[in-house]
Amino acid sequence: MNVVNVTSINVLDNPCAFGNPFQFEITFECLQELKDDLDWKIIYVGSAESEKYDQELESVLVGPVPVGVNKFVFQAPAPDASKVPENDILGVTVVLVTCSYNEKEFIRVGYYVNNSYDPESGFGTEPPSPPRTDLMRREILAQKPRVTRFPISWDNEPAPATANAASPGTDGLTATGFVQAGGAGASSSSAAKSDENDVAMEEDEDMEEDDEEEEEEEEDDEDGDIDLMEDEDL
Repeated sequence: MNVVNVTSINVLDNPCAFGNPFQFEITFECLQELKDDLDWKIIYVGSAESEKYDQELESVLVGPVPVGVNKFVFQAPAPDASKVPENDILGVTVVLVTCSYNEKEFIRVGYYVNNSYDPESGFGTEPPSPPRTDLMRREILAQKPRVTRFPISWDNEPAPATANAASPGTDGLTATGFVQAGGAGASSSSAAKSDENDVAMEEDEDMEEDDEEEEEEEEDDEDGDIDLMEDEDL
């Protein structure tokens, strides 16, 4: 059983200019007192060809974590475009929000990100070289995150039967799935569920590593909440 359950993530300032910071409003529930802090990271996947282009945009320790519902806004700077292959600047990539405890990752949420030139820039059909990131827009497909949970041992708990195999990556996210949609600071406080654009998270039913994957989408609630697609077979 996870001691910390992420209940919702709200993507802020989306869509926005390419150079704007990433902002995620994260709500999570802590079921028991923790001895150590939670380590949150935002990772930008620079290229699908190699993990060497991944950029850890920000890492922040959150703690001590009180028992109950907590909320904070996790902010990270935009990726360094000079470290991304020129052919991969435009188009679809992935940004990951991860959380670890005692260096063991227990949850990863991946979002598709689409980078494109502003229509008013005039570079829609003939992008310049080198890329003009000051004229680019970034859009996160907030409605369709990919959630992966990993069993870990918490304080005074035996190691889980399934080993933690977490590492930066896209976890099955592919660039073909994108559909157009309409320094870090961290603090925790008791809070109710977020308002519009919050994303409700459910428990994984099966954490076995497998090539087969099953995703389930549910219709938006009237208040704008959207259910996450959970990994069924991993």
